[in-house]
Amino acid sequence: MSITRFQRIVALVLVVLLAAALLGAGRLTTREDALRRADAVYVLGGNWAARCLEAADLYQEGYASRIVISGDTIGVGERELKRRGVPVQSASEVERAVMVDHLKIPADAVEVLTVDVDNTAQEAAAIQPLVVAQRWQRLIVITDRASTRRAGFAMRRVLGPHVEIIMRAPRTDQFPPNNWWKRRADFRAVFYELPKLLAYWAGLRG
Repeated sequence: MSITRFQRIVALVLVVLLAAALLGAGRLTTREDALRRADAVYVLGGNWAARCLEAADLYQEGYASRIVISGDTIGVGERELKRRGVPVQSASEVERAVMVDHLKIPADAVEVLTVDVDNTAQEAAAIQPLVVAQRWQRLIVITDRASTRRAGFAMRRVLGPHVEIIMRAPRTDQFPPNNWWKRRADFRAVFYELPKLLAYWAGLRG
């Protein structure tokens, strides 16, 4: 069966739309908010060194007087080492030590959540009791730039409309939303984030 001129036009339009959607994927996964003074800075798990630096800078710049660090996923190997008496520091414990011992953040201003988490939705749920108990109204949340939209969606879904969420990426994060396909690391980040973002929008809570 021959392809009609109309079908070729439709196919071309679909290709153009698909290409436009892909080119805009970096912007779709990214949403950073304007900085405002908040009750606390919440550092999500992941690229801990860059996020640690950003949290410390925000504290020293007066954007918040408290830093909260997300808990970690504790693996089977780490549990066994601890059972055998081997001292193992988690990423969050290292992060806190760097802030207090080297970045001069007061010890009483940095708190590590003790809840084990392995995804952003669980991180949102982990801080909810503290937000409620302290009656916080505004929270700065730090994650990688390519994750800001999904993480913001997860935080707002759990904490509700009465807590303003300000999503921020570290200033050292070089992810370019408009040119994400030019570097392999950025390309991987988009194709890691995009399906998760769509799943969150569809109602996934894990």
